[in-house]
Amino acid sequence: MNLSSLNWNSLLPELVIVATSLIVLITAVVGKVSRVDRIARGHALAVVTLIGLLIAAGLTIMQLSQPASDFMGMVQSDALSHYLNLVILLAAALAVLLAWDYLGRFTYSFSEFYSLLLLAVAGMMFLGKSTELITLFVSLEILSISLYILTGFNRHQLASAEASLKYFLLGAFASGFIVYGAALLYGDTGSTWFSDIAANASGGFLTLAGFALLLVGFAFKIAAVPFHMWTPDAYQGAPTPVTAFMSVGTKAAALVALFRVLQSAVSAPYETWAWALAILSLLTMTVGNVAALRQTSIKRLLAYSSIAQAGYMLIGLVAGTVLGLQAMLFYLFAYAFMNIGAFACASLLESDDWSELQDASMANARGLFSRQPLLATALAIFMFSLAGIPPLAGFFGKLYLFDAAIDAGWLWLALVAVINSVISAYYYMRVVVVMFMEAPDESTRVRLPIPDSAILAIVIAVLGALLLGILAGPSFASLGQAVVAWRF
Repeated sequence: MNLSSLNWNSLLPELVIVATSLIVLITAVVGKVSRVDRIARGHALAVVTLIGLLIAAGLTIMQLSQPASDFMGMVQSDALSHYLNLVILLAAALAVLLAWDYLGRFTYSFSEFYSLLLLAVAGMMFLGKSTELITLFVSLEILSISLYILTGFNRHQLASAEASLKYFLLGAFASGFIVYGAALLYGDTGSTWFSDIAANASGGFLTLAGFALLLVGFAFKIAAVPFHMWTPDAYQGAPTPVTAFMSVGTKAAALVALFRVLQSAVSAPYETWAWALAILSLLTMTVGNVAALRQTSIKRLLAYSSIAQAGYMLIGLVAGTVLGLQAMLFYLFAYAFMNIGAFACASLLESDDWSELQDASMANARGLFSRQPLLATALAIFMFSLAGIPPLAGFFGKLYLFDAAIDAGWLWLALVAVINSVISAYYYMRVVVVMFMEAPDESTRVRLPIPDSAILAIVIAVLGALLLGILAGPSFASLGQAVVAWRF
């Protein structure tokens, strides 16, 4: 095989990300030799990381108008993967802005942090475009191992190490399910390519068991109930920029990868896997919302909220239609803005003492409007959007998902989702009430001065949540080309 004959254009964004990861490591070595100030070196590495992310985003946008292509049949570069790349790159860029000032407070290992973040981005991008089981598994492990390390990156806190260990143990367990599922499908069809599996699967026990195990593995990654037990501790213990990034990027990549896997499930009846997904969706959104009601930690509240949001997103796959997938993609964009924005605000409510658990409690947010009115307003916007209050992006994201479910005949699931949205409004509004209607607690304060990078991240997230809601119609229509060629 001649390397020059391969279609490298289909891998350009991912290659840029991997190359940037290597450049970050080389730049760090040069910085250490030249004895550049460590904080300045960290900022320089953040700039290099952002440049790599922007170049990859630019290449992805350029590919939107190009026809679908593949690389040796292992990955598929199409409109679906392009839109996924934009979600992941957006999440990573916002995470870098959050880490700009945050990271130097507890570590000087800037090169390792940004390199691992970029490798996680590359793994997510490859996972979403994989069309072969071995490629899918390798991509999944690249992003997972990177996130295990990033979760425990704050070595000054036992909670961070504990979160990393829990995430690693359950993540490895999930990987085992995926390997066994892939082995059963290979045993049934003699191939690891999705197209061959779709053509040759017998539809018998091996086929159904293989897809069931794959579904369990992906359910771990998107934090679907009952495979969600790692999520609250991992999200609470991890550095907040890492939590914000993985809460969006991992879900986006895993959901799109699960969609591609379901494309090869043509031998399994639609009713079989659709009902399995519907039950997962029901349990996930209900347990996530009910558990969030009792939380006094904003980070932990957002962790359970993230579980519930995964339940809403699964509705798009349950619908089994182009409209359902289109709605899921739109919601992923909205979720990236409002969830990362919420975590960005939460990071500013954490204690200055790095020997303590870096968590934003409700007490820290008490009377925030009287102390930092703009920060309180921004956090309120994100809470309103997550709750699905119009005219914000979260409202239209849920509206499109519920409409897709009703259109596909899943009226009961849409009704359950509406009820869950009403339940979620309570704990989202509780944060707003604490900020605007309670007297400030003099023992707590916002970390000041607020870094310019964090302000920029919050402003971008606020504008995204507002504009994506105001321009919901055109934005939703533009996603149609990503899914028009796909059918379950």
